[in-house]
Amino acid sequence: MVDSLTEALEIKARDVISLVGAGGKTALMFRLAKELLLRGKKVVTTTTTKIAEPSLGETRFLFLDPDEGKIMDFVRRHLDQYAHITVARERLGSGKLKGISQDLVNGLWRLRGIDAVIVEADGAAGRPVKAPRENEPVIPTTTTLVVAILGADGMGKELNDKNVFQPERVSKITGIAVGERLTDEAMAILMTHSEGIFKGAPSSSKVVAFLNRVDLPDGVAKAKNIAQKVLDKKNQKIEKIILGQLKSEPPVVEVIFP
Repeated sequence: MVDSLTEALEIKARDVISLVGAGGKTALMFRLAKELLLRGKKVVTTTTTKIAEPSLGETRFLFLDPDEGKIMDFVRRHLDQYAHITVARERLGSGKLKGISQDLVNGLWRLRGIDAVIVEADGAAGRPVKAPRENEPVIPTTTTLVVAILGADGMGKELNDKNVFQPERVSKITGIAVGERLTDEAMAILMTHSEGIFKGAPSSSKVVAFLNRVDLPDGVAKAKNIAQKVLDKKNQKIEKIILGQLKSEPPVVEVIFP
């Protein structure tokens, strides 16, 4: 049974992993980084949008500088010392950190010694469901693995600002009217539609769907219903569907293949 994120995602040497969607990207980023660190790997975590400032338990060192050249130099000189470094450009007033450019992600990927770069490439303001805006997600061209996350707990919730990031866009893509409840079919459409959460994934990258929060009431049943709807659409890009619970043990409950 596969129950670690590293194994379920089949992380390879020198992967650039871009996380998109809603419902657990930050939790996935730091949990995966911790797994890799325990396996002796050296990891950089960052964002091309915004993330909440990580705690000391999530990263060994946080480095902020508006000068991306200084970020690159710091990582080059201190990666061996810390093994896991989180980088961003500055603190924002909202308690968030301002992300780095795609060019810097690409530069980090070229640095010797880094085993993985994990990038939060999308924002969702804490909601379990979203659809990307025109300029989202911000996926670096060197990305080798795109993981698209939706919270399984979003199924059955009302399509509104409280539960969904960009509800009008979700409505347009899924056909569910604002104010109605999200169905398993709607969640699957968000996973497979060209304007859904995988939008902009490089053609050369692997694509994995991650249905999080299956530890909540009826979570596994909801996730399996969504997964089946995704499989029914026979999307050729999606390599596998992971049912996960990033705030519980083990983080991976099941891996479903087409």
